[in-house]
Amino acid sequence: MQIRYNHIVDAGERQLRKISGRVVRIGRSPESDIVLDSPFVANEAAILERTDSGWVCQSLSYEGVQFADRELEELEKVSLKGQCILKIYPYTLSIEIPDKYEERDSEIRQRLDAEWSRLVRQLHLTLLQRMDLRLAANVQAISMEELLRFEQLVEDINRELGLAGTKLTELEFFLAGGCIHGLLLGRLFEESTIGGSDSAWNQKLSWTQLVSAIPDREDETNRLIEVVIAHFPGWQQSDLTQRIETVELQFWNIWRGCGLQVHSDLIKYLVHRFVKKQIKDIVFGYGPLEDLLRSPVITEIMVVDSEHIFVERSGVLENSGRRFISDEVTLTIIERIVARVGRRIDKSKPLVDARLVDGSRVNAVIAPLAVSGPCLTIRMFPPRKMGVDDLVKKGSLTPMVAEFLRACVLCRCNIIISGGTGTGKTTLLNCLSDFIPDRERIVTIEDTAELQLHKEHLVRLETKQENIEGTGAYTIRDLVKNSLRMRPDRIVIGECRGAESLDMLQAMNTGHDGSLTTLHANTSEDVIGRLEVLVQMAAPLPIDSIHRQIGSAVDLIVQLSRQRDGRRVVTQVTECVGVDPHQGGVVLRDIFRFDSKSGRLAPTGQLPTFTDRILATGKVNLDAFFLDKPGGA
Repeated sequence: MQIRYNHIVDAGERQLRKISGRVVRIGRSPESDIVLDSPFVANEAAILERTDSGWVCQSLSYEGVQFADRELEELEKVSLKGQCILKIYPYTLSIEIPDKYEERDSEIRQRLDAEWSRLVRQLHLTLLQRMDLRLAANVQAISMEELLRFEQLVEDINRELGLAGTKLTELEFFLAGGCIHGLLLGRLFEESTIGGSDSAWNQKLSWTQLVSAIPDREDETNRLIEVVIAHFPGWQQSDLTQRIETVELQFWNIWRGCGLQVHSDLIKYLVHRFVKKQIKDIVFGYGPLEDLLRSPVITEIMVVDSEHIFVERSGVLENSGRRFISDEVTLTIIERIVARVGRRIDKSKPLVDARLVDGSRVNAVIAPLAVSGPCLTIRMFPPRKMGVDDLVKKGSLTPMVAEFLRACVLCRCNIIISGGTGTGKTTLLNCLSDFIPDRERIVTIEDTAELQLHKEHLVRLETKQENIEGTGAYTIRDLVKNSLRMRPDRIVIGECRGAESLDMLQAMNTGHDGSLTTLHANTSEDVIGRLEVLVQMAAPLPIDSIHRQIGSAVDLIVQLSRQRDGRRVVTQVTECVGVDPHQGGVVLRDIFRFDSKSGRLAPTGQLPTFTDRILATGKVNLDAFFLDKPGGA
């Protein structure tokens, strides 16, 4: 079963949940399976339960739950079938109930997937005994002749293991479907990079080509894909994200009907094609992560262990259904990733931060720190750099706040972007950097280079880890100090999380106005306490002195938070006014604040002390500071 739901005020942001259990609790409580974050929703509003006769919805509140345009009484039960609409003010939930055949089909696919996993382990081990291992080490220079021999060897092993024999099996039908599923998604992924040919994943490496492709069979395969597409409802009207989501959700139901019409020779060809692709991904690429890395709708990939790979789509975590064939292969992929950016990971250094060729952030942990097997976390970047307009469309901030922030950047305010992990700090920092005039010289400093500043006069600096002798490390603090000698107009630090915070404040105080950075904190008020701690890591300064540094250096704090439904929104835009001359401490004043009742970021009616500077840019209307203020004007 799957449930799509949205707030009626923000109908464009629909969240998706796939349900695998027998009970689904819906309500305002954080312990609910589906959290509806509104004071109008009861802590426990409704419960969905799968019984022997099907799914049943029971209202747990005396009002507020509507089904079929009728308000349910407290503890009343109704049966759910097919597609149903449940309204729990102010939310609408679209529920899709699969029939028993579809649920049974899902269980069959899980069994076949486990069977394929065992088989691919055997295939991989046999291959390693016969192939020239130097091919994997020199993947950039692999020739078409070597690649053809490799694919023929995989095909020979397939036959030895009984794949694509004279009599087709249930597993082979499943693998042929996997081939079509992957090719269909591949088409959509390529569509997402149209106009962005500089994308790292849009550049085809030689090993990704199928050298042993048969032209006639490829034509049949393409015609089969068109037949499958014709069975998807509303395909032409859907946007790219919806089409990818539709393929993920509905493909196997459609393949169950279309695949039965395919002749056995094409099924055999698709099986060989699928196996070759999977094995080449393991030997030359990033294994089961290859397709996930190309998907424009995935924002995070989390490898818990070799058997569990989770992804984040639309702010919701879900199991990808993919797996590594062993911990050894997982470790090999991790080593391949970090080696390509000049870093290393082993038992003496079991934790590393790195990046992929497209700038995606990578964190890896192996034994002895990782107990259940190698762990990998990849923070993805969209194939097209997001702009402030994109954030406005997603509801992360309002047009007024976007123009206000633009004016703040133009008038050289020092800005700290704060928030928790995964709240979109780096994305917003990227967006704000677009407002920096092209004539200015920018120096960026990062632990792992991931900022995407499309500027001509840009110097990018990245930290360096110590070498195998334990020397030669260059930290963010070293780079901040060095950047002051590079005549920067603006300094942009990817993240302040240590002693470099003191150097950043000093740079802001010594003529480098307009600098930007990010910092981990739960609220704008917590930013001050966090800076106190970070500065004292550099020098044991008195709190009053630290407050004076902060008060004179920082102009604005932009706080990001992640809502329970997965949305990332700006919740505070706060001015750092200065130091209170009587009581001490840094004075903060919210210019914009997120109103939980309306679900909007609204002005508080307060004007920043640098109003004259931002009005001089001509980008902000003064009246906007008094419109839609929470609690009235």
